[in-house]
Amino acid sequence: MSDAAQPTAAEVRAAAEAVKTALDRHLAAVERRSGEDDPAVYEAFNELAAAAEAYDELLYDRHDEVTPFEIPGTDDTLPPYTGPEEPNALSVLIRRDYTVAEPQRLRAQAQRIEAADDESGAEVSGTVHGALGILFGEFEPDEIASRHKEFGLEEGDSTLWVTAADEPADAGEWLEAPFEQVDAQHVVCRFDVSAVFDDDIDDDEDEDDGIEDEADVLDEDDDLEPLDSDR
Repeated sequence: MSDAAQPTAAEVRAAAEAVKTALDRHLAAVERRSGEDDPAVYEAFNELAAAAEAYDELLYDRHDEVTPFEIPGTDDTLPPYTGPEEPNALSVLIRRDYTVAEPQRLRAQAQRIEAADDESGAEVSGTVHGALGILFGEFEPDEIASRHKEFGLEEGDSTLWVTAADEPADAGEWLEAPFEQVDAQHVVCRFDVSAVFDDDIDDDEDEDDGIEDEADVLDEDDDLEPLDSDR
């Protein structure tokens, strides 16, 4: 960045003062909170996050320094909620990523399901994509998530978003593109699960014991057990 485009020292100082003011407002909102989901606390949190982010950027641009803290839920992840105060409808958006860690286990489990289905036609469980189709056709996604190791899958990142709306969508309205019309400012809450959150913890645990998890060792050699289907 050129010198002409750099923020002035006064702008950096003003941003620092804005953070102090936002801190005071956030503490006051917390002290006056009327319940677990007090909107005043949520608003004050977002104002504090925005002020801290602005200060961090100006501090870096002017002095090549950063702040020693990070506030989650800033505008880069979840913007302030501007949806209906009393929503009459909601949508739950879920994404779960998996790795096919053991294709042979996946195909074997699919073959068990296929063999138990008297109405099954041509065998499709011999391929990974065919086995996946059988698996997700037989079990609910939540059950697959809880039993993923049995199916030869390894969990990746996942996220769940709850969005609010004034009225429910018309039947069939969004089926062709279910995730394209999401308004991030109507997201009531979101929950993210990622291995990046556990890296530091896992590294510390590995350094402490250095012992391989016995359960994991046994799981690698376990024989496939019959599956109980809900259908």
